[in-house]
Amino acid sequence: MKRIRTGILCLVLVLGAGASGQADKANAQSPNPAPYLGQQPPGLTAEPFAPGRVSSPGYEYGGVFSPDMDAFYFIRGDEEGHAQDFVVFRYEDESWRETVLSPRVGQPFIAPDGATLHLGGRYMERTDAGWSEIHSLGQPFDDIQIMRLTASSAGTYVFDEIGSADGDGVLRYSRLVDGVREAPRPFNAAINTGSFNAHPFIAPDESYILWDGRRTSGFGGSDIYISFRQADGEWGAAINLGEAINTPAWEASASVTPDGRYLFFHRMIQPADGDGLPDVDIFWVDAQILDTLRPD
Repeated sequence: MKRIRTGILCLVLVLGAGASGQADKANAQSPNPAPYLGQQPPGLTAEPFAPGRVSSPGYEYGGVFSPDMDAFYFIRGDEEGHAQDFVVFRYEDESWRETVLSPRVGQPFIAPDGATLHLGGRYMERTDAGWSEIHSLGQPFDDIQIMRLTASSAGTYVFDEIGSADGDGVLRYSRLVDGVREAPRPFNAAINTGSFNAHPFIAPDESYILWDGRRTSGFGGSDIYISFRQADGEWGAAINLGEAINTPAWEASASVTPDGRYLFFHRMIQPADGDGLPDVDIFWVDAQILDTLRPD
C-alpha cells in the first residue's frame, strides 16, 4: 500500500494519476465488470459495505463513488481514533487497487459531471493533467464551517455548518444562475427543524435532498431524512427513512450512488460495555427504499 504524507502537492499528483473525469448518466449500468468493489449487492436490508476491505471494527466514513463508478473514495481512521487517511480504491487492470492518498483533507464528494472533487469548504478541479491543487470556495463560503458540500447537475450547492449558534442546525443552498453563484440561502423549515442537521446530499436532478439530524420523533442520536421537491418547487415535509435505516445508533451522511442504484450511509455503534471507541461503518442498501417514501 502506497502511503503519501508529503502534503498537498503529493495528493494532487496521486489523484491526477489515473483519475477519471467522465460521468455515466444517472441510473446507467456501469461498464465495470466488477462494480462496487466486486461486492454482492444488498436488497432492502442495509448491510456493511465491503467488510474486511472497507468496513472494519475501526472508523470508515465519507464513502463516495466517482461518476464513472471506477473509483471509491472514503476516510479511514485507525482503531485508536487518532490518524485518519484519505483512501481510494480504483478499478485498474481488472482489479480494485487501494491507495492511501494523504491524511484526511475533508469529506469527499465528486460533482455529477466528474469535474470537481469537493472537500467540504474546499475543492479540486479536473485538468488535462489530473486534479488541480486544493482551492478555497472563497467568500461568503469561507465564513461558514462546512463539513459536507454536495452539488447537483445544475451546479446547486447544498451544505451544512458545524459550530453554529443554534446547534449545527442550518442547511443552506447556493444556486448557479447564468454562470453566477448566488449567495447562500437557508432551506425552509421543513428541512431546518430540530438540531444537528448536517451532511446533506442533493439528487443530481434536484428532485430530493437527504440529510441527518435530531428530532424528538426520531429513533436515536441522529436519523436520516428525505425531502422531495414538490410541483411548486418548494421542499416537502421531512420524512424519516424509518427503521429499515435508522436505529438508536447514529446514522448520517447519506448519498445515492451515481448510477442511482444504492443508498450509502454511515452508522456509529457504541461498544456494548460502554468502553472503547465506537465502530463507524459504511452501509449500503437498494435505493428502491427511497421510492417507497415518495408521496403519491
